[in-house]
Amino acid sequence: MNEFSIICRILGSLYYRQPQDPLLEPLYALIRQGKLAQNWPLEQDDLLARLQKSCDMDELTADYNALFVGADCRVPPYRSAWVAGGEDDEVRHFLKSRGMPPGEGAADHFGALLLAASWLEDQQQEDESEALERLFAGYILPWHETFQGKVEAHAASAFWRTLAQMSREAVNAMWEELQEDADQDE
Repeated sequence: MNEFSIICRILGSLYYRQPQDPLLEPLYALIRQGKLAQNWPLEQDDLLARLQKSCDMDELTADYNALFVGADCRVPPYRSAWVAGGEDDEVRHFLKSRGMPPGEGAADHFGALLLAASWLEDQQQEDESEALERLFAGYILPWHETFQGKVEAHAASAFWRTLAQMSREAVNAMWEELQEDADQDE
């Protein structure tokens, strides 16, 4: 697993899974202890410090539920809510065509898309970045900035406002890396 995959897996998990999910307990412990910063591959020390200071589980769990869960959520985490004609089936078909096993949840969930990027990165053959480029260009980039802006605007907790900033910067940095890799391959 490389740095690209790690970023996608961490951010994807934080968005996709409920904060009280036992699988996330070690990740939240790293954040609270300030240890995520030691291995975070991007230059985001200030944001990581803010994330650490705002990692109150009761507060961030309540905010997660208000932001992302249910029909009345403040900020739907689904591409289909932000992109006209952006259907979940389209994403699911693309991922299936790349050999990714279908999951039970929505394939167009922001967290699920980042987890899919991690999976694609881990599974890709040498010099094959086309699938990641297509995933980012077609299914993440068209709406991620708007989505993150809405998370920042509607979050009641500093944790989710900070994570939205981190995620925006991370997605843009990963896209730049994909573009640099594509330029080198040509």
